[in-house]
Amino acid sequence: MKIALMDSGIGLLAATAAVRRLRPDADLILSLDPDGMPWGPRTPEDLTGRALAVAEAAAARRPDALIVGCNTATVYALPALRARLEPVIPVIGTVPAIKPAAAGGGPVAIWATPATTGSPYQRGLIEDFADGVKVTEVPCWGLAEAVEHADETAIDAAVVAAAALTPDDVTTVVLGCTHYELVAERIRAAVQRPGAAPLVLHGSAGAVAAQALRRLGELPAPDDPAEGTLTVLLSGREGGLPAPALHYAEGRLLPAAGPLADRH
Repeated sequence: MKIALMDSGIGLLAATAAVRRLRPDADLILSLDPDGMPWGPRTPEDLTGRALAVAEAAAARRPDALIVGCNTATVYALPALRARLEPVIPVIGTVPAIKPAAAGGGPVAIWATPATTGSPYQRGLIEDFADGVKVTEVPCWGLAEAVEHADETAIDAAVVAAAALTPDDVTTVVLGCTHYELVAERIRAAVQRPGAAPLVLHGSAGAVAAQALRRLGELPAPDDPAEGTLTVLLSGREGGLPAPALHYAEGRLLPAAGPLADRH
């Protein structure tokens, strides 16, 4: 089994690690776009064009499925990706885990990029799945970029700033950007209030990995031999994991694929 994942940068690591844990025998293709990152500030049309190019580079390796390991790319490019690749290659998007978070009753905070916060897409998910639950949308300025570059000082500053925008009564935080899952415990520590019940965090990586297996008619087999290979594509060129990936446990879980890529 061969599963591809795509993103502009290392936000796809959370879903990649989830797939690797469920199926250590699967061959993985990571298709990144260091030449075009970050995607967030781009126009929807420009972002869709970059996403299609990255997806087609992965598709050329004949994967059985493609995971869009990026919330922003899912918002803007998923219809175009599915139109281009399905039904030959199933395409699985990454949606903020608002539905399971709201099922807990809230109050809920959705941490997301400024581009996603307040977007019609996110507001639609809130209306569909969180009716009657108190939801606060929290824009996390600079957090994805800080995580992408493993900039500890910038990560701390961005987490503190977002925590200050999060109401004290929040019981649940939705990690609405795949990068945020790489620093989930730091987010938990920043938002957890003394004396309050343990904060609940909802990411998307586990659900996305499970959905990819369902689309393929495959079952989890976490005890299978860890024989899956790793291929990394950098704007279509075969290379290695970006060096900041190894700053995170999810990146260290993966075998090195060629020399570590220089940071673009």
